[in-house]
Amino acid sequence: MIDFFNWVMAPLYYATSGILIVFDNLFNGVLGVSEGWSWAFAIIGLTIVIRTLLIPLFVKQIKNSRNLQLLQPKVKELQKKYGHDRERLTQETMKLYKDTGTNPLASCFPLLLQMPIFLALFRTLNEAAHGKGLGFLSTEQAASLRDGVLFGGVKISDSFTSADTVYTQVVAGLLVLLMTITTFTTQRQLMRKNMPESALTGQYAQTQKIMLYVLPLVFAVGGIAFPIGVLLYWSTSNLWTMGQQFYVIRNNPTPGTPAYEAKQARVAKRGHAAPTESSAVATEPETPKPTPPRVQPKKQSRSKRKRR
Repeated sequence: MIDFFNWVMAPLYYATSGILIVFDNLFNGVLGVSEGWSWAFAIIGLTIVIRTLLIPLFVKQIKNSRNLQLLQPKVKELQKKYGHDRERLTQETMKLYKDTGTNPLASCFPLLLQMPIFLALFRTLNEAAHGKGLGFLSTEQAASLRDGVLFGGVKISDSFTSADTVYTQVVAGLLVLLMTITTFTTQRQLMRKNMPESALTGQYAQTQKIMLYVLPLVFAVGGIAFPIGVLLYWSTSNLWTMGQQFYVIRNNPTPGTPAYEAKQARVAKRGHAAPTESSAVATEPETPKPTPPRVQPKKQSRSKRKRR
């Protein structure tokens, strides 16, 4: 079973280690960055590469999430209509999702697709901690990655549970806290700013609220066993997600949400500002003056012409 798992994961081991080596050669070999920070920046570079490749999927996730929010009133109508028949309710709800091209599970795809990368990076760092290379990573490079020092004495392969010093545990604990906070903030940002009032109640909203608190808790509990390098990966990924969501929510918000109202206010402020007095005078069309009626000359008699 283990051999089969390694066979399936082998391409990711090579891809992950290859990207790490390219960035390490750039930062350490070209820019002269110290070994520890060079590997740390390589992990951040790996995160950026992965998240860049996931941008199309992220856009689909946002659109799908918006559709789910906008469909909540219709889902509630189906619940009122077929609440007594769970099987019929499920069929009609699935039909509604199918007709509108909405997938309730699509919001989890970016996270699920990152999990194999996470496992590959975790395994790479774990093997490096024991001086073993994985994928393209040689034994010498694995030792360099293992012994790379950050923050004045913390190794990239260290974790909170395997730390030899209190200082390492403090740094690892702060990184676990950062990962937990950024995970919570990204989900809360989506719920508070880009969800209409109608979507804040019902089954979908309850699922989102559970994810809001459970997912950070899972990362906080499991994070104490993550190597420093993995904590850097997830924290960087979460910060990327926050920035991506902020841009999308600000520029293309869901109608009926606080973000949409904020955008409408910005557009109104930019496009409908009160004109100044000079601009009002310059742009005000002049009212044409009425043309006076033409006076026809009166015909004079012969006697009047003779007197002149």
